[in-house]
Amino acid sequence: MKVNLIVAASENNVIGIKNDLPWSLPDDMKYFKEKTLGHFIIMGRKNYISIPEKFRPLPNRENAILTTKEKFVAPGCLIFNSLESALEDAKLKNKKEVFIIGGGEIYKYALEKNIVDIIFLTRIHTEIEGDTFFPKIDLKKWTTISELRKSKNENHKYDYTFFVLKKN
Repeated sequence: MKVNLIVAASENNVIGIKNDLPWSLPDDMKYFKEKTLGHFIIMGRKNYISIPEKFRPLPNRENAILTTKEKFVAPGCLIFNSLESALEDAKLKNKKEVFIIGGGEIYKYALEKNIVDIIFLTRIHTEIEGDTFFPKIDLKKWTTISELRKSKNENHKYDYTFFVLKKN
């Protein structure tokens, strides 16, 4: 089973502020949807809560939520108390690939434990204020397998690049 991580992060690694995205990038949202549709996705509880209610659970994906809160309920979602137990469930269901979709603590843990095979990174070319961060990655451990730069326009306030990184 291939474990993917998908994230949008500013140059200073901000991924969120006050449990929301600090930018509006419609093409990145479209990219996220295209990559994760039909897959098993894993997210933290706060990340799940940050998704507008009308979009929860994310449609056409098996939504797995990580939380230590015993009484947490999310209709239509699977609840796990560890990343390992969510991955084991996906493996038992013969999933070919899964996507870790956030937030910051889940990303950090998955990278520290060397669980991730591919990173889909949208790098937003600005420094921005935030309170949730993507961990700094050691680029010596990753190979860029694709890179697509996009320029800001009327719908996108910042330049950004879609990177796909594969673990060495």
